[in-house]
Amino acid sequence: MSTITFAVRDSRTMLRRNLRRAWRYPMMTLMLIGIPAILLLLFVYVFGGTIGTALGAGPGDSRAAYADYVTPGILLISIATGATGTATSMAMDMTEGIIARFKTMAIFRPAVLTGHVLGNTIQTVLSLALLLVIALLIGFQPTATPIEWFAAAGVLIAITVAVTWLSVAMGLAAKTVEGASNLPMPLILLPFLGSGFVPTDSMPTAVRWFADYQPFTPIMETVRGLLLGTSIGINAVLGAAWCVALAMIGYAWAKKLYNRDPTR
Repeated sequence: MSTITFAVRDSRTMLRRNLRRAWRYPMMTLMLIGIPAILLLLFVYVFGGTIGTALGAGPGDSRAAYADYVTPGILLISIATGATGTATSMAMDMTEGIIARFKTMAIFRPAVLTGHVLGNTIQTVLSLALLLVIALLIGFQPTATPIEWFAAAGVLIAITVAVTWLSVAMGLAAKTVEGASNLPMPLILLPFLGSGFVPTDSMPTAVRWFADYQPFTPIMETVRGLLLGTSIGINAVLGAAWCVALAMIGYAWAKKLYNRDPTR
């Protein structure tokens, strides 16, 4: 059996294991869908009238206009929420001793990590699709062509993979499952401290500087531009660079932690 075949077989096995875990413990999956959906409904129906008007929409169109604006930010929150589940499940594997057992078996070692990454990516993509359906039902009106939809999906999948690798490393670094569930929390805050809910030019100078240069803002602006036709500018390049950087950092960190002494 070739090395590639060996790697694919074991990665597929670990993927199946993680998908079965998600099926057996549905609360994490429901949280992945439920929290962003509640935030979307809250911001559109409670704050949308006021903020939509401030964005320049007419009184009758303010909520729909804000649904257009806020949806990319909610999509990024959904991705960050998924990171919490990944870090938690990774920490569970570490603390329950299953990782130590895997290391004694004749399996492709990175398959354990790729199983978590692929499993979370599939769950997150499904949650993003459901979230988009909800957004469309409450007034989201994208103007994207099929090619732009495909490009937006590619951007969202790329940041999902990057954030997932980072969350896998966080789960490996955590000493407890509870600690692992808290480590990804700053990722959930990034859309709030970026252009996810209001334009950054409405923020104080110091906050605006952080909002403009943090990882999620160029990604949200790229998705917003692809789906709604707003200006993208250099955000596509910056977003791609952030995806690559976060993925490489997460992968290198996770690999180092996974290969360390099992006695920690």
